[in-house]
Amino acid sequence: MTTTNPTPTISKPGTDSTDQLWRWSATEMAQAVAGGLVSSREVVESCLGRIDEVNPHLNALVEVRPDEALSLADEADRRRSAGEELGPLHGVPVSIKVNSDQAGYATTQGVSAFQDAMANEDSPHVASLRRAGAVLMGRSNSPAFAYRWFTNNDLHGRTLNPWDPSRTPGGSSGGASSAVASGMVPIAGGNDIGGSVRYPAYACGVVGLRPTVGRVAQTYHPDDVDASLSVQTMLVQGPLARSVVDIRLTMRALNDFSHRDPAFVPGARAATRPDRPLRVGLVRDLGVAAPTAEVNASLDQAADHLRDVGYVVEEIELPVLAEAYRLWYLLCMEEFRLAMPMVNEVGDQGMQKAAEHYYAVAAEWWGEKPTLEQFITGYARRGTLIRQLGEILESYPLIVLPVSSEQAFEQDADIASVESMRRLMAAQASMMAIPVLGFPAMSVPTGVANGLPTGVQLLGRRFDEETLLEAATVIETRAGTFTPIDPR
Repeated sequence: MTTTNPTPTISKPGTDSTDQLWRWSATEMAQAVAGGLVSSREVVESCLGRIDEVNPHLNALVEVRPDEALSLADEADRRRSAGEELGPLHGVPVSIKVNSDQAGYATTQGVSAFQDAMANEDSPHVASLRRAGAVLMGRSNSPAFAYRWFTNNDLHGRTLNPWDPSRTPGGSSGGASSAVASGMVPIAGGNDIGGSVRYPAYACGVVGLRPTVGRVAQTYHPDDVDASLSVQTMLVQGPLARSVVDIRLTMRALNDFSHRDPAFVPGARAATRPDRPLRVGLVRDLGVAAPTAEVNASLDQAADHLRDVGYVVEEIELPVLAEAYRLWYLLCMEEFRLAMPMVNEVGDQGMQKAAEHYYAVAAEWWGEKPTLEQFITGYARRGTLIRQLGEILESYPLIVLPVSSEQAFEQDADIASVESMRRLMAAQASMMAIPVLGFPAMSVPTGVANGLPTGVQLLGRRFDEETLLEAATVIETRAGTFTPIDPR
């Protein structure tokens, strides 16, 4: 059954629960603050109240400093009163992930050994949010080293999915997705090299965008640490929000130049607008894991919504992604193997077990010890696959496919056994395939089944996030929104 939360009327908040500001979208908050209908302090106080109410149960935000957040809100109100130019997120609460540098906070990575690793300056994407006027509200939880699709670590503990505590909120941006879905913040920052924005958004019933590589300036390691090639070529920063319009708003803010990102593409031209009627490729099965009935129903629903407004939807096969999925486990995992001594020294048992299972399954494709020749050949093959997918996207500028072949996993299914990990890796094939190739993709909710969110993934041409956002708006308008929700 599909339900839709009504959009609140922008007015002065009252005592009626329908006027609670934490329920508002970021766009409504920004408009109301800019127009003087509410103050940023009122918005932040409302979100802090919601955090006090639900975060003790969900453990989505692991460090919140109320006095600091209120001080930032007061400064936002002062600037508005002074008539200063306001950014797109002026006065709006936003959370930052624990693996992103935020000045004055430890970049813990969810690792006890890093609990005092204080950041002296913001990462470029955090600085962009701050310049856009965002009120940085707190730090969202992540698995150790952002390594799992489950958000649990020895330092900060486990984050729960507000829909069902027995299911993962996703990973690695599980704290972000849980916080947004439950109304703590309207926007949360995440990052994605293997599904860490798209999958948590899917698991918690919110929207998550993975931009094109180079679209958003970022750093992931301290500037004096050499980032691996996979981090430079596959990792992106992307927002999670309860509505597509808030994703669009946030992307307006994440547009600043930074010399600190070696992969940033300043001034990149947006892709040309595709011809209309727009042809859409519908992919049900990558040839890795068959989708469940609920996932198939979501694909049908999204396709029908797009057809209703004139999109031409055709079922296609996309074997290029099945190959790219396996390639991720060569290129990314072999680079990560260099970090395994540190992981074994400071990582928690859950992460260590997950790594053991990842490598056990990957060895079935690449052997126990892949060679340098395999690695070099793999990167060469990556370029060919990028070209092949690019050619397909010229015919089908939008592809609709599963986020995962099943709904949110049961907690810790990745460390239950090698066989369980094999199932999860297959279900998540597109989570790994798309980062290898560097294309933009986003997760969009479509409904609720078995008490859990459902949704689809949209894949598009490089630097053509606009086509994704337009299609996501169509789906959202017809399917409705399903958050914020009270924890269950």
